[in-house]
Formats: sequence, C-alpha cells, structure tokens
Amino acid sequence: MQTQQHHAPIFKAVHTPSNVGDRLLRRAEVEHKTGLSRSAIYNAIRKGTFPEPVQLGNCSVAWLCSEIDQWIADKIATRNQKRA
Repeated sequence: MQTQQHHAPIFKAVHTPSNVGDRLLRRAEVEHKTGLSRSAIYNAIRKGTFPEPVQLGNCSVAWLCSEIDQWIADKIATRNQKRA
C-alpha cells in the first residue's frame, strides 16, 4: 500500500502590515493616478526613482497601490519642504 505524500504549496502568501489588503494597479491606472506617461514611468524605474512593478505573468505587470500612494506622498512632501 502506497502512502500519499503531501507537498507544501508552491506559493505562500506573505502578509505584513504594509501589504495586507493592498491592491495591484495596472499601468493605465498608474498613469492616471500619477499623471506620468508610460515612458516616464519606465525611465523613472530605471533611475530608481519610481517603484518597480510586480510581475504577474510573462507579459503583464502591476504596481502595489500602497507604493504608488507613498511615491505621490513623497512628491508632495518634497514640494512642501521647498515651500517652508
């Protein structure tokens, strides 16, 4: 009689306080939310000044909403520091 082996799941969800309930935004929504064009987004990623996307599949990516919101908040904070 053979015993059935139980395998651990391939992917485990990692829940930390920063990503619980986070949404994934596709590029068009990121463009709308930030006001940046596609090329500006990818140029900023290359420069290290914009969040990197999460790979969803071979040809699809998305960004964490919380990271985009933080990027926007950082831009606002920088503007406000210049005013002070």
